[in-house]
Amino acid sequence: NKQWYQRRVAITAGGTKIASDALKGRVYECSLADLNDDENAFRKFKLICEDVQGKYCYTNFHGMDITRDKLCSLVRKWQTLIEAYVDVKTTDGYLLRVFCIGFTKKVNKQVKKTSYAQSSQIRAIRKKMVDIMTKEVNTEDLKSFVVKLIPDSIGKDIEKECADIYPLKDVHIRKVKVLKKPKFDVSKLMDLHGEIGGAVDESGEAITGGAGEFIEPEIQDAV
Repeated sequence: NKQWYQRRVAITAGGTKIASDALKGRVYECSLADLNDDENAFRKFKLICEDVQGKYCYTNFHGMDITRDKLCSLVRKWQTLIEAYVDVKTTDGYLLRVFCIGFTKKVNKQVKKTSYAQSSQIRAIRKKMVDIMTKEVNTEDLKSFVVKLIPDSIGKDIEKECADIYPLKDVHIRKVKVLKKPKFDVSKLMDLHGEIGGAVDESGEAITGGAGEFIEPEIQDAV
């Protein structure tokens, strides 16, 4: 287990370097199985360290991807692979590039070996993918959108909406990239982590208090 400390390191050219500055901007990649303790190990989330307070690194969403072995297991012969992507902004100012992937499937009691979609059907399905992804992202903030990524509810909605055009299976949000972020606000980051105001003591523990409540500082013996 790693333990983090804030340390000042002397530099030969003079001055000091705060160790926490080296942690900010680091990107951590974790599988959903490690984060949520479930079996969806094929979905990987990227988290970026945006602030360090005490011994805690506060991270934010930085991207999502699917493992290569899962992607390869979806690709089969005798079917059509359909992909789409869209650049869309959330209500709190994050510009995301969202990728979607899906595959055609056989209908019930189908005798024909192949299940290829026509080019007009592919265009219609791709347009429907873009419309649904746009609607799901630009009506939510980043936190609500990430919550939708965990059960992959957007992929299920696309599969249901496209059933009239051509039956689909294995529809997933394949990748999410964060292209632009709003100006950093530590209070919004603390709200994302469920903490108030971001006030911490020397050990890094959150100082409790009501929203907007004044926290009186401790009396010091000497200055």
